[in-house]
Formats: sequence, structure tokens, C-alpha cells
Amino acid sequence: MTTTAVPKAPTKSNFPRILGLSLLALAVIGGLAGWASYWFLIGQHHVTTDDAYVNGDVVEITSEVPGTVVALHVDNTQKVAAGDALLALDPADARIAVAAAEADLALAIRQVRSLGAQAEQLRAQIASNQTTLERAQSDYKRRQTLVDAGGVSMEELSHARDNIQQLSATVDAARAAYKATESQIAGTTIATHPTVRAAAARLRSAELALRRSAITAPIAGVIAKRSVEIGQHIDPGTPLMSIIPLEDLWIEANFKEVQITNIRPGQPVAVHVDVYGSSQLYHGRVAGVAAGSGGTFALLPPQNATGNWIKIVQRVPVRILLDPAEVKAHPLRLGLSSVIDVDISRTDDLPATPIRNFALPIITSAGDDPRVNALIDRIIAENSAENGDGIGVATP
Repeated sequence: MTTTAVPKAPTKSNFPRILGLSLLALAVIGGLAGWASYWFLIGQHHVTTDDAYVNGDVVEITSEVPGTVVALHVDNTQKVAAGDALLALDPADARIAVAAAEADLALAIRQVRSLGAQAEQLRAQIASNQTTLERAQSDYKRRQTLVDAGGVSMEELSHARDNIQQLSATVDAARAAYKATESQIAGTTIATHPTVRAAAARLRSAELALRRSAITAPIAGVIAKRSVEIGQHIDPGTPLMSIIPLEDLWIEANFKEVQITNIRPGQPVAVHVDVYGSSQLYHGRVAGVAAGSGGTFALLPPQNATGNWIKIVQRVPVRILLDPAEVKAHPLRLGLSSVIDVDISRTDDLPATPIRNFALPIITSAGDDPRVNALIDRIIAENSAENGDGIGVATP
């Protein structure tokens, strides 16, 4: 009987599996080591967020006087410079008001002049009445010496005494009238008299309303949100359009409350805006951290003391200034999304950083118009006395 040998199955080697597990373990260890190295060397010194948007001033244009729009000089997306004409209101009513105010000022000046003339007339009347009174008193004394001699009757002497009393009362009445008139003009000139100054103020108000019928740009920027149309009647305070100064923009980054612990003004920031992607890096600095979370200043802030409470991580706005030269080279628009990386490795001895790159301009008041003062001076000169504008009178 022949015995046939059965071949043994080949034994599989465990080396590939051991090798794979070893490589996986090395990869995990390497990843953890790399992550730990990044965290301790870089990551713990940076905070990032993609909840960040370009922000800037929105200068709302309104009218200070009512009127009908007769000219519209700009439209949305148009660039304007400070002082450029935006729109014009119908100036007809304002011009009529200016003409009426000019007439009122001239009338006020002539009324004040008449008070001066009236005071002079009363002073002359007092002097005349005083002379008549003194003459009557002298006649009365002479008649008294003739009574005993029978040259003057007692009745005539009584009439003379009554005449003195009447003349004395007339003098007192004239002096009272003089004092009343003199009190209205004492210590003033035509230009400084309250009546004239009040009329001049009304003229300034009318001229101011006429000047405000032409609306100009207070700052340079781009027109947005134009809502006014030709022929529309507008009231004071009605929003007409907005001007966006695109040269002065910043980033408003909303960091989680656990991220702002070490954020300080002056820390450097790396900014990437989605419109340019990773190809353009903006350099900025932290300008300031808001005084409260966004929810606190919302129109309807949360009332956590009522109902069932659920904790929600709050976000705090952080203002980041950009390099003006980089913004000029690569313009931005309001509302663009961005990614922010703040270097928080330094919290002390940081460079001072202003709250904004450019201070808002101070515009000149529409009431500071030297032409109005010149107009008032001309009207006063034309309606004043030829011998000067003084209206003071002497005490009688």
C-alpha cells in the first residue's frame, strides 16, 4: 500500500499587517506631535474667525427745510467730492421770505429812528412847557403883591394859581412820556437796538432757509440708497440718500466670548477678504473691543431671566483698522466677508492705535455766511440817519 503525502498550506506572514499598524501609529503620533508643536509654537498665540465683515461710515443725507425737489444731480454708485451739489429744492418760497425779512428790517430801523425823533420832540416840548410854567409862576408872584393894593382881584389870582398847577402837570406828563420813550432807546444804536437785532435775526433765518434749499455733499464718497425723486415734496429729516466714504473702512470681527480674553488694542492682525481670496493679505491692528456683546445692543436684546434658559455662546465685536495704502490699492466695499487672524502673543507694551484712520471732517455751518452780515449792514446804512446811527438822547 502506497502512502501519498498531503502538502501543507503555506503560512501567511504577519509582517505587512504589523507594518501597516506601525505606520498608522507613527502617522497618528506624528500628527499629534505636529498639532502639539503648532499649538505650543503658533496656535495658542492666535485667534481666528470668519464671522467678520467690512464696515464703514454711512453718512445719511437729509433736508433741513421742506420743499419740492427741482433738480437731482447724483445717482447710486456715483462718486462725489465734498461740496458737490446733490439736489436742489424749489427756492421760490425762501426767496419771498428773504424779501419780506429785508423789508421788515428796513421798517424796524425806521421805527427805531422815529423813537429817537419822538424823544427829541418830547425834550423840546418839556423845555417849552417849563418856560411857560416859569413865566406863569413869575406872573403869579407879581399878582400877589398887587392884591393888597387892589390892583388884582382874588379871582384873578386864583386863576393864575390854577394855571400854574395845570402847566406843572403838563410838564410832568411830558417828562413821563419822555422817560418812556427814552427807556426804549437808551444805551443803544440803531444796529444794536433789540427791535433791529430781532429783525436782522429773522433775515438771517430766511437767508439760511434759502441757502439750505441747495443740498451739497458734506464729505467725499460714493452715493448709495438714493430714494428721492424729481418733483417729490420732502419734509425736514426725510432720508434722501447716503454717502459712503470708501477710503476710511475697517473690519468688524465678531469673536466668541472665549476668544477675546487676550485681545488687546494694538495687536497685529492678518486679514483675507473673500473678494480677493488668499492672494491678497491685508495688514491691520486691533483698534478696540466693543463694550458688550452683539446681543446686548440688539433691537430686542435677550431676556434670559424669563422662560427656559439655554446658554448660547455670545460674540463680541472687535474693531480692526486696515492699512490705508493697502485699501487704496485694493478697494473694498461695505459688508464684504473676511477671515481674521489676530496675533495675541503680546498683551503688554503694544503700540498706540487710534480708533480710526481718518478723523471725520468738520463741516462749516450754513449760518456762517459773511454775505448775510454784509447785506444787513447795507440795509442799516441805507435806512439810518445821515448824521450817524446813534439814537441816544440826553436827559432833559
